[in-house]
Amino acid sequence: MTQIIMATNNEHKLREIRQILDGRFEVLGLSNIGCHEDIPETSDTLEGNALQKARYIAEHYGMDCFADDTGLEVDALDGAPGIYTARFGAMNGYGESHDAEANIRCLLDKLKDATTRRARFRTAIALIKNGEERLFEGIVEGEILHEKMGTDGFGYDPIFAPVETGLSFAQMGPEEKNRISHRGRATQKLAEFLTSGYEKDTL
Repeated sequence: MTQIIMATNNEHKLREIRQILDGRFEVLGLSNIGCHEDIPETSDTLEGNALQKARYIAEHYGMDCFADDTGLEVDALDGAPGIYTARFGAMNGYGESHDAEANIRCLLDKLKDATTRRARFRTAIALIKNGEERLFEGIVEGEILHEKMGTDGFGYDPIFAPVETGLSFAQMGPEEKNRISHRGRATQKLAEFLTSGYEKDTL
């Protein structure tokens, strides 16, 4: 089976990517290649951060790979938290960085008087293969709920409802979520590219 290296040690992301690819590729995380560094993400765009992570592995480990960055963009907050999605709560005095519960509390508090709760999740995937860089994007439109609904998923899943269903991501099973999610859509584009002539290559 063709191996793909994903520049992350986030087990939630790895599990979701593996579910989306459904056995078409063997997805390895950074720990599988002995990378335990905290790779910088200092770009002001999702695409830039994804490329930064992929380039780090290509430059320091000499391996082709892909990386992603995902942002939640809320209209009432002028597109925030965006690239700061994982650190939104900590940046506003709610808990620690990458604390999902703190992020949710912060966002719900900021939207308590909002007249619109429209939002979107956007994922950018950067692939580096044979020295060439490619970008793939996935977007899902939806809204921020007034309270948490459901127990599956991770991150903001309990309070984000895509327009396709009206249910929160946390109320869906993995198969339904991955079919319409931002990460699912970007990953499918990545998979289509890799399988259209790269079936025998190994990243």
